Amino acid sequence: MESCELVMAISALACCIAEGKSSDQIALISSVFSQLGDTLDTIAAQRELCSPGDAHDF
Repeated sequence: MESCELVMAISALACCIAEGKSSDQIALISSVFSQLGDTLDTIAAQRELCSPGDAHDF
């Protein structure tokens, strides 16, 4: 998938999720997805730092 196609798909998904929701509900959903993304970033970084064969002492 090209980067522009991905952006369009994500935008379309956001519009579908927001449909029929209040501004407060949309804000909560946004917060949940932001936390999800941050947590996934943390997991990926931890895996990268602690992968077998690395000299890191974590």
